[in-house]
Amino acid sequence: MAVTSVHCQAGTRVGFYSRSCPRAESIVRSTVQAHFRSDPTIAPGLLRMHFHDCFVHGCDASILTNGPNTEKTAPPNRLLIGYDVIDDAKSQIEAACPGIVSCADILALAARDSVVVTRGISWQVPTGRRDGRISLASDTANLPGFTESVEAQKQKFLDKGLNTQDLVTLVGAHTIGTTACQIFRYRLYNFTTTTATGADPTIDDTFIPQLRALCPENGDGARRVALDTGSPNRFDTSFFSNLRNGRGVLESDQKLWSDASTKAVVQRFLGVRGLLGLTFNVEFGRSMVKMSNIGVKTGTDGEIRKICSAIN
Repeated sequence: MAVTSVHCQAGTRVGFYSRSCPRAESIVRSTVQAHFRSDPTIAPGLLRMHFHDCFVHGCDASILTNGPNTEKTAPPNRLLIGYDVIDDAKSQIEAACPGIVSCADILALAARDSVVVTRGISWQVPTGRRDGRISLASDTANLPGFTESVEAQKQKFLDKGLNTQDLVTLVGAHTIGTTACQIFRYRLYNFTTTTATGADPTIDDTFIPQLRALCPENGDGARRVALDTGSPNRFDTSFFSNLRNGRGVLESDQKLWSDASTKAVVQRFLGVRGLLGLTFNVEFGRSMVKMSNIGVKTGTDGEIRKICSAIN
């Protein structure tokens, strides 16, 4: 298996638990694999959960805590899945090495392992994060939204120390997973004054009937639709090919092709002649390491939770 080597910062390091809990990473890996075999949707679920964790208070497992008005109750997080995978891994790790491994690290490792089970390339995950003690639904406003302009998305990433290439790379996680009809259906029916079809003009004409069949105007808003219609269960570059062909499902995804700065990155992933190529799987690991070091708590900051869904 190919592994991307990375440099880390912010007090985390690769192999943080090599002596204190040497089985930690293998326990997370086997847990993700076991859950994935019975439910493949947990892979994109865990990847998205890690992203949503890191953008609010840094990567500190604040997304995992239960209770009224916690982060997981906020609208962007209500459809997240995979909490049971983290709880399962945590209980096994606690049995092996009590009080050592943080929930934040388990989530970071599980996100990497989710890419691997969907046939992406592995990377080394720096560990040593500690768990936060604050989780508020009201703090989730800085999560990027599905209708936002590229400029707004770029600013939210820049605020976290992530550049335009990181933005495009990390949105490439939409190569796996699904969204709900209610999230993008307006693109299929609400443009009657703009186009003859009544659909968003940036959607490829041949794609419109396909999406309308999946999401009728008054149909089930909760129905799930693949974000990458080419290979929804494989971690690859077909998501970027879809953007080039007007087949991005989310408005915010398709906009990456209409903005010059993000389009150039998409083209580099697609190997467009005349541009210096980028290897998506390699860059994804690098950008994930950058993201996973956002606002981490290390040393004596934060805590090591006993169970991931509750602050000690």
